[in-house]
Amino acid sequence: MSGPLPQWCEQTCVVCPAQQLGPGQFDVIDRPGPEFAYRPDLGWRATADGVAVCVHPFRVGLPVGRYASDGELVPDQAPRPAPTAAALELPADVVDLDGWLVAVLRQAPAEGIFAAVARAERLAAERFGAKEAVTALRRVLSVELANR
Repeated sequence: MSGPLPQWCEQTCVVCPAQQLGPGQFDVIDRPGPEFAYRPDLGWRATADGVAVCVHPFRVGLPVGRYASDGELVPDQAPRPAPTAAALELPADVVDLDGWLVAVLRQAPAEGIFAAVARAERLAAERFGAKEAVTALRRVLSVELANR
């Protein structure tokens, strides 16, 4: 079995199985939720059965699929999925803040990036506090702006 793709360490969440596992070794679903809770004992989100799950297809660059649990084939080449409407909803858990910020920035047009950052910072600070919001923005902006 292969390990993670080189770009995944920079482009995925720190709690994503793509940080340690290769293509096909985890499922990809379209949003975080309680049924795919972060499991500290594993180091990533997982199903109740322990199958590793990535909840941000637009970050890992794979379409939604049950690759590990059902043996679906990982596509050789597929366009990077766009953030869904669900991904653009402010998360309830701070562990999902980076993913939300990435979704917000990726859907923002180039001419509206500054407004998108300002709005995201305000909303994140209201929910998680200014320190968490700024820390997450720094992590996300360093990668996302470089990739534009």
